[in-house]
Amino acid sequence: MSYNNENNNEALVAMQNFQLPNTMSETAFSNEDLAEDMDGLQMSFQRVKIPAGGALQFELPGEDPENPDYAKTLEGVILYNHASGAYWQEGSEYDENSTPLCATVDGKVGIGEPGGSCAICPFNQFRSAADGKGKACKNMRVLYLLRDGDYLPIQLTLPPTSIRPFNDFYNVAFATRRRATFGSVVQIGLKRMDNGNLYSVATFKKLYDFTGDKLVQVKACSDSFREQIKFMLQQRAADTEVRCEDSYSVDDAYVMQDDGDGFCITSGAIDGDREELPL
Repeated sequence: MSYNNENNNEALVAMQNFQLPNTMSETAFSNEDLAEDMDGLQMSFQRVKIPAGGALQFELPGEDPENPDYAKTLEGVILYNHASGAYWQEGSEYDENSTPLCATVDGKVGIGEPGGSCAICPFNQFRSAADGKGKACKNMRVLYLLRDGDYLPIQLTLPPTSIRPFNDFYNVAFATRRRATFGSVVQIGLKRMDNGNLYSVATFKKLYDFTGDKLVQVKACSDSFREQIKFMLQQRAADTEVRCEDSYSVDDAYVMQDDGDGFCITSGAIDGDREELPL
């Protein structure tokens, strides 16, 4: 009994000490100062991926791009998560320098070639992959994880092999308890798997729940971020469609389009030299 009480006390202290952006004290820099610095720039979240080759550490972007930080686990609050997907030309799906022919920011509508409804897309059906088993379109899940003391969440993209573990974890930790993901602090780790090739799969563990005033605060924070993220995704999708419509013509359908402002998908080309697709 004393052991359980000790664990409960530790969880209570951790919950109370978790710092949220809307509860942090103001810094010496005003919102106006920050707004001026951001004028003309695009806000983005730090992107974190599940490592390749069975590695058991996350690589986190730091202030020095040449010296990233590493962590065995990530802890924080999942403010928002959504489906995404990308379809590459066969043979280039594992080439990080290759841009997808089609991508979706919500798992519902694809932008590019073939584009359109993901639900009826032939490349989003099982057995459409080159090996005849999985999908030609790479289904992914994007998590926005806010860590203790951070002002912005990190963006963690789960590959197909990590979606099932997340789905199972969500059902047990949240769905069966009728609880939103922002209501708890979770820990994300890595497990090495081997199917002839080593690869890493994400693992998930609930650390503790928010309650009382702290839950009210984290809900307000989550609501704000969710709206911002949804708007950001809608804008990126809309901008991509507009640029593609404006730049497409029969004569240059297979020439790299350079609008000077980011990537653009036409019937066969993507300008991805400056900005990644919003996966």
